[in-house]
Amino acid sequence: MQQQCGKEMPAISRSPGFSRRFPPAQVCLSRRFSGAASRAATRALARSEPVSTVEVEALLDLIKWDSSGLAVAIAQDVDTGAILMQGFVNRDAVSATIASKRATYFSRSRRSLWTKGETSSNFIDVVDVYLDCDRDSIIYLGKPDGPTCHTGADTCYFTRAADILQNKPLIGENGLATSTLYDLERVIQQRKSEPDGKKPSWTKRLLQDQKLLCSKIREEAGELCKTVEENEGRKRTVSEMADVLYHSMVLLAAQDVKMAEVMEVLRARFSQSGIEEKSSRGRSSS
Repeated sequence: MQQQCGKEMPAISRSPGFSRRFPPAQVCLSRRFSGAASRAATRALARSEPVSTVEVEALLDLIKWDSSGLAVAIAQDVDTGAILMQGFVNRDAVSATIASKRATYFSRSRRSLWTKGETSSNFIDVVDVYLDCDRDSIIYLGKPDGPTCHTGADTCYFTRAADILQNKPLIGENGLATSTLYDLERVIQQRKSEPDGKKPSWTKRLLQDQKLLCSKIREEAGELCKTVEENEGRKRTVSEMADVLYHSMVLLAAQDVKMAEVMEVLRARFSQSGIEEKSSRGRSSS
């Protein structure tokens, strides 16, 4: 058994599912270090050594490594769907990721393993690992502890090809590649930060009028239910659901709540019965 911070590493069980089959390494990161030697010690603690089991080796044997024994690994945010970064991995990097549940890569220049966050503490906590259909590339599906890019941006992907082709100035984080919901969240946030002097947009009006916002959410929720009750068809359901989502997201912005927070709560409920979850809410509120 490996020892880290005086604690024994947990054994890898044989139950299915990444998050259950590969329990987190017990890594102490709470100590405060100073100086080059201390930073090196922090990096050592941040990374887990590769762990070899029959199951892990069987998984690694499935991957089509290139002539240098490498494959591409992409880190993706489990909640937002944003592509965070890309790097190269070898067998040991993937094995270390499975053992520590932290995105670990192989540096071609240093010829050594490195864990994202070992110098910045902005780790990517891996929830699951996926192989593509050709088994020559990998996705680390996880949750970043902070900005992924060394520039301070949330992801490394914020340069739009269209801007370059059209000779537009690069706009940093405003160009982040995001999914539809998170792009909408960004636009709502922009409306929220607009100065009050100019003619307000509909979104700004909703943000400034709590009663109007809540009445619209109730109205749109009623319209959505009506599509079922009066059999108005799928197209109408899609339209009304879009209205519910939009107005609900405006309410989140008014409350300074991020969609990622909602997604995190939903993800935590995946392994729990809805009836049990509602019962637990009742007990916690009493």
